[in-house]
Amino acid sequence: MTAPKPLVVVGDVLLDEDIEGVSTRLSPDAPAPVVDVTGDRSHPGGAGLAATLAARGGREVTLVTALGDDPASEAVRRALRGRVRLVEIPLEGTLPVKTRVLAGGRPLVRIDRGGGTPGEPDDAVREALAQAHAVLVADYGRGTASAVRPHLEAAARRTPLVWDPHPSGDDPVPGARIVTPNSAEACALSPADGQSLRAYARRGGDLAERWRAAAVAVTLGERGVLLTRPGAGTPMLVPAPYRAQGDPCGAGDCFAAATAAALADGALPEEAVQRAVAEAAAFVAAGGAGNPALWRTEAAPGARDEAPETDPFALAERVRARGGTVVATGGCFDLLHAGHVGLLESARRIGDCLIVCVNSDASLTRRKGPGRPLNPVRDRLRVLAALGSVDAVAVFEEDTPAALLSRLRPDVWVKGGDYSVEDLPEAEVLRAWGGQAVVLPYLVGRSTTLLAHRAAQAAVRVGPASP
Repeated sequence: MTAPKPLVVVGDVLLDEDIEGVSTRLSPDAPAPVVDVTGDRSHPGGAGLAATLAARGGREVTLVTALGDDPASEAVRRALRGRVRLVEIPLEGTLPVKTRVLAGGRPLVRIDRGGGTPGEPDDAVREALAQAHAVLVADYGRGTASAVRPHLEAAARRTPLVWDPHPSGDDPVPGARIVTPNSAEACALSPADGQSLRAYARRGGDLAERWRAAAVAVTLGERGVLLTRPGAGTPMLVPAPYRAQGDPCGAGDCFAAATAAALADGALPEEAVQRAVAEAAAFVAAGGAGNPALWRTEAAPGARDEAPETDPFALAERVRARGGTVVATGGCFDLLHAGHVGLLESARRIGDCLIVCVNSDASLTRRKGPGRPLNPVRDRLRVLAALGSVDAVAVFEEDTPAALLSRLRPDVWVKGGDYSVEDLPEAEVLRAWGGQAVVLPYLVGRSTTLLAHRAAQAAVRVGPASP
């Protein structure tokens, strides 16, 4: 798989603090809960969180933001060191700090303090944007996007730009590829009656026209994301792959970062949104911005992970580390059809991630004979990776995925069709680490071979195409 392309994040950084504790009594001074503190932590928020999420898996990320000389700015610099490259704009004042007090994992109160005004950007900002394969603007209404706006307008004319808006921030620059308001922001920016999909589709279309954006993706929480175009065209609803239970704080940043990263790598807007919905669900399920694993290890300056975020082996390790279930399935997937889609969706519901093992071109030819594959492995991987049910893909060159499975060590191996578990050659391999092979029902009458025969017969009946 190709290396992830560089990305530039522009926006307002905040310092997020979480004070955690338990509350079992009220204060004698006022009807307010008393919180016995059990721990506290802090991490970059806003554009700092979005840049950190985009940089996971080795992507080169440059963060353009305003920082000052105050303690909060220094804390952000330390937290981001080695993760992203900082291009700083001078900040007149202090960095905003948001403090949440939580009891039993639920927020009781939030305290906001600090704030400053970004100064003038220098040539380093223009140079960073000129080298980006995509740009993400994380606008929190604190002035960074305004300070950089002329450079962003130029960038939007030559590279994909994603704008995560805020009601108190600037309008996106014209030509933004995707703008990503959440449901509350969409309602504030485009007041209209109702909370139906129709109402949000109307808001999204109106906002896309107003902003002269190519598309607006309204995030609707558990309902998924509604991708709309300017005007009253039919929107595309991308549902969440599963109902994620966890802290949703930062989910919008994750969605915007994943969308921009996918566009940087050449994905179409529809593909980018589907990948981003899946990544946001996994982010929430893992604990959101408060997940200690997100900030636990500080990378050495300039260091980057070798594997991309969708690396199947790293994904399997992360899921196992948090006690999750790794599910894998395999096949040629030469011509994706309803049988494949049904199998993959069912397999994904079994565990916490789904890794698809795919025959290489040479392996597929040996198995299916001359004339196959119909689609090269690069195309097959791209189609599979675009599905919301698929978390990662891996290619094997051998006739069977046994060696690949020995490295992945999935908890569950899924096949579809009329097999019995005992007949699966992979079943014996899985026993080495206590894995289980299972068979799922398969849609009758759906197969790549049958579809290929139908296509060939139709071509014969129609005759050769006109030059």
